[in-house]
Amino acid sequence: MRKSHRVAAVGAACAIAGAALYGAGAAGARQSTADSTHEPYNIGQLVKDIDTYYGTTADSNGVYQASPDSPYAKDLARIDADARAYIDRAARKAHRHGEKPAVMFDIDDTLLLSLDYEKRYNYTYNSTTWNDYVNRADRPAVFGSPELVRYAQSRGVEVFYNSGLTEAQRTAAVANLKRVGADVNLDADHMFLKNAANPPAYLSGCATQGSWKCTTVQYKSGTRRHIEDDLGYEIIANFGDQYSDLDGGFADRTYKLPNPTYFVS
Repeated sequence: MRKSHRVAAVGAACAIAGAALYGAGAAGARQSTADSTHEPYNIGQLVKDIDTYYGTTADSNGVYQASPDSPYAKDLARIDADARAYIDRAARKAHRHGEKPAVMFDIDDTLLLSLDYEKRYNYTYNSTTWNDYVNRADRPAVFGSPELVRYAQSRGVEVFYNSGLTEAQRTAAVANLKRVGADVNLDADHMFLKNAANPPAYLSGCATQGSWKCTTVQYKSGTRRHIEDDLGYEIIANFGDQYSDLDGGFADRTYKLPNPTYFVS
């Protein structure tokens, strides 16, 4: 399962994000409905705002891409610069104290961009079309993400991944990450994916064999706890495009990447 509580045609959280980013320009003197208790933010305007934010264009193959000089790219660059400086400091400190520093990355829209899927399916989710899309293993990188993965490794930091992708999608995820240059620790000991058929013992509070009841926060924070308490690492930074990727503790610092296209509770 990829996304829970998807709201058709963009969704409420997307509206909030879009209003925050472009509310002043989109809802001016002649359109104040974003603040109305009766009429929601106009979805046509919101889609335009999202395209402006990503600088969305179709390439020669008709694939929707984000622009490297878009507001989205600039936001990512600011996050990347802060993260690099922090990882360098935190890694040095951890090594001095005899700790094993680690970083955790979500995959969808943290490392691999799904903008083309969102555009093609009008910001709605279907498990069949999503699975087909993932298995193509040709998503572009989120700007700067492969470089950040490699940078963390270069500072002596162990790289882990924790995604809502399923075990059945592992081969495609690995192939896609290799394709974009994030070829670091892509083995099963470092990439944690959802395994509803045979969940790990450390998630026994919400998942047993054949019965998966974990929320995203339970799954992801439980995995981070396993990495820290059972494997002995100190997660110095955790990266995700959803707050549910980051909530629940077991990380010294969190980095929320921008994503106004969907919401995962």
